[in-house]
Amino acid sequence: MLSDLLQMSVLASILAATLRIATPVLLAALGELVAERSGVYNMGVEGTMLMGAFTAYLAADGTGSLTLGLIAAMLTGALMSLLFAILVVTLGIEQIVTGLAINLLGSGLSVFWLRAAFASDAKSPTIALFEPLDIPGLAGLPFVGPVLFQQKLVTYLALLAVPAVWFFLYRTRQGLELRCCGENPKALDVKGLSVAARRYGAVVFGGAMAGAGGAFLTLATSARFVPEITAGRGWLAIVIVIAGMWRPGPVLLATLAFSFLDALQLQMQGIGIRVPYQILLAMPYAVAILALALRRRQSGAPEQLGIPYIRG
Repeated sequence: MLSDLLQMSVLASILAATLRIATPVLLAALGELVAERSGVYNMGVEGTMLMGAFTAYLAADGTGSLTLGLIAAMLTGALMSLLFAILVVTLGIEQIVTGLAINLLGSGLSVFWLRAAFASDAKSPTIALFEPLDIPGLAGLPFVGPVLFQQKLVTYLALLAVPAVWFFLYRTRQGLELRCCGENPKALDVKGLSVAARRYGAVVFGGAMAGAGGAFLTLATSARFVPEITAGRGWLAIVIVIAGMWRPGPVLLATLAFSFLDALQLQMQGIGIRVPYQILLAMPYAVAILALALRRRQSGAPEQLGIPYIRG
């Protein structure tokens, strides 16, 4: 049966699935990367993705527009992270504890709202999904076409976000100031530039990206919202930022590596390879833990990550 995995059509299917699986995690990871580069450690990505997934589903079901669903998810993620920023940037509350509280809020509120919105229905309705967007002239290429050029619009946007985030962080003055917030915020403060404003902007952006990642799960994958639909993807996004050493390129590579393992285990189950499925399901997360262990001495983390800045 292992020979079945080596067939070109199966390999193309695995690689195409890798990009689909990577999309929500990559969006959330890029948003978290920007937030952490500003010095804020947002552990509330999972809850933010959950609320983004739910509001995307609710808006798409109510309006019939997937675009409005995506916008609603990004606004929800931004609002969730704005609440987080008020608590940790303005009030100086411990960031990890606050992030865990955001996760609990997202988990509980999404389930409560789901039951309140569809209490009269035995089962929540399904919605239309984003259709694959074939790139003219390229989608028909053998092997490469189905992998790279027959994906959904959000997947293309997630991939384009990688160079966009890199350019912002390393080729713009605003990106330099943001990175300074995470490395030496006092140097920024003495120049009369607001550390809080930049951290607010970074955290809210991260929340909008996490919301978009959650929206992909309901608008492009499942067609309905189910409790805990994110299944740990928000936590995986945080791990990927660490494994990627807080740089956009390595973050992309780490996301693709973990997503490939996930796509591989799905394909292995589909062709009936005799391996306990629990081991296959745990494989991407086991590798994530291994990556953390290997990166423990090559961190690259911002110097002031997780430390509130108090003017003195």
